[in-house]
Amino acid sequence: LGLSKIPRLLDLFARRFQVQERITRQVAESLAEILSPRAVAVRIEASHLCMMMRGVEKQCSHTVTEFQLGAEQLTDSERKRLWEAL
Repeated sequence: LGLSKIPRLLDLFARRFQVQERITRQVAESLAEILSPRAVAVRIEASHLCMMMRGVEKQCSHTVTEFQLGAEQLTDSERKRLWEAL
């Protein structure tokens, strides 16, 4: 899987009207299905125009969501390395 495929996968799900938490889960599940790894961890940090332009108007706000699959199968040190890489 080339690095350029990950943003494409994200764009595929982000075009739909949905919440960031669901996109994070869908990306993790897709990567798990395509690659069949022992574990997958996805962290998405996004700026939301609805927060920047309307309502609270917080210009520098970012929302971070995380989702993992199979992490319970990893050792503590592997799990720590996985999250440090993100």
